Amino acid sequence: MTSLRKLGSSDLEVFPLALGGNVFGWTADEAASFAVLDAYTAAGGNFVDTADSYSAWIEGNSGGESETLIGKWLKARGNRDDVVIATKVSQHPDYQGLSAATIKAAADASLRRLGTDRIDLYYTHFDKPEVPVEEIVGALDELVKAGKVRHIAASNISPERLRASLDFSDREGLARYVALQPHYNLVSRDTYEGGLQDLAAAAGLAAVPYFALASGFLTGKYRPGTTVDSARAPRAAGHLGTERGRRVLAALDEIARAHDSEVATVALAWLAARPTVAAPIASARTVEQLPALLGVAELELTEGEIARLTEASA
Repeated sequence: MTSLRKLGSSDLEVFPLALGGNVFGWTADEAASFAVLDAYTAAGGNFVDTADSYSAWIEGNSGGESETLIGKWLKARGNRDDVVIATKVSQHPDYQGLSAATIKAAADASLRRLGTDRIDLYYTHFDKPEVPVEEIVGALDELVKAGKVRHIAASNISPERLRASLDFSDREGLARYVALQPHYNLVSRDTYEGGLQDLAAAAGLAAVPYFALASGFLTGKYRPGTTVDSARAPRAAGHLGTERGRRVLAALDEIARAHDSEVATVALAWLAARPTVAAPIASARTVEQLPALLGVAELELTEGEIARLTEASA
């Protein structure tokens, strides 16, 4: 049985891989989404990450498609108490920004789509520096006091704004961020390491990195001369053109062979071993893509292997 990880200072305990819900209602239809969710939870997974805006960028979609599918699945399976649901606010076309009114209205809309009475972890998706942190934290605190949200978190936020938010929470005795969702992986380290990671460590925040596999590049399927049928292919393939991308891929190949493991599993295991990281986020549009992701729960890299990857990705 895979041991769960405590999420920061919260009472939430999560599987060491968060299942990304961005593909649900985008590249995975209802049947495929249900199959992936079933397989993930059957393997012991309990941490599902989505956002109210997923997937508003697709023609014909209006946002909230992912939450709606997750809500249908929760109702069909009757397993709400067994799953930690994380969602986000600020980017839905009808609920743009982080004013107090927007945060509260968006939360109610997310609760309706998810078919639940509470959100376990509620993120500010993209910080809005024009809104005072006092207004944002105050609105989130009201949701916690109302029982609509259990814990709050932040994503895409500067160290300065994060520090100001935490200071305000501490000073006023309000709900305090317990987690941070940064862009972080083997080919994008400066998006988290440094001031943001230092603050997360000092404040006891758990990191739940997104783009953990660099849009698929760190699965190893992008190689010179190959064509990958994926909506993310152009972004992922770009890493092949960088010296760091090639170095990282070589190191991943070497370590994956040593463990008879998948390249993606090794990339996630490096991330899961980083300071502050509780659970990387990765998504699967088919059940066949899941084993390489779930393997992170069992794969333990040696100190030498971690150092090899850290050096290759520098």
